[in-house]
Amino acid sequence: MAQSSIPNTQYPIPRVRWLLPVSALLAVVGYFAPWLPHQAAGLVITGLDLGELVKFLYPVQQGDIRLWREGFYLPLVAVSVALSLLVWRRELGYPLAVRLGLLLLAAVTALNLLPPAWTPGLLLTPEFRLQTGMLLGCLALALLAPLAALLPKRAAALVVLLLIAAALYFPLAQFGWILPALAALYNRPLVPGWGAWLMGAGLGGIGFWVVRWALWPKGK
Repeated sequence: MAQSSIPNTQYPIPRVRWLLPVSALLAVVGYFAPWLPHQAAGLVITGLDLGELVKFLYPVQQGDIRLWREGFYLPLVAVSVALSLLVWRRELGYPLAVRLGLLLLAAVTALNLLPPAWTPGLLLTPEFRLQTGMLLGCLALALLAPLAALLPKRAAALVVLLLIAAALYFPLAQFGWILPALAALYNRPLVPGWGAWLMGAGLGGIGFWVVRWALWPKGK
């Protein structure tokens, strides 16, 4: 009998491997989509806007609402790191073009950690030092993706799941905390826009995929 031309893979549910890139795309689209919709384009707030916007909210400036500003950028970090750690793994069998495309997405996602109107000097100030470290770490990991793919499966899964959990909690919880202050500025009741829900679904999809990949018995 002729040997099958289908490449051997250790991944137990091959079709579900596409949940990773699809979920990553959904998370990125949701992050840049409206978290606070408005008829006037200039008043629409996206996930990316929140890291800068919160600095100007009066309750935050007065310390009435305590936030971790960089937490709003964790979805970018989580998606970038997840793609860099996973897409080059041999057992997943992604085509080369898909791998390169997803690593490009990881790099572009990381580059959005740059603050607006940035300069090299600004990136080294205390306010943006952690943000800059996140950016450089994500870009370095994307460049070293073939080496990162050698990390043991459970270790890679643990890193990604911890980042996904943080990327779900900090932006969404903190957005809920500042929503009353934003409602006072807009002078109307506000509810989270579809972008926040889509980002949450995308990150949840990545987390679900990682659990299936890391814990599903080999060969089942």
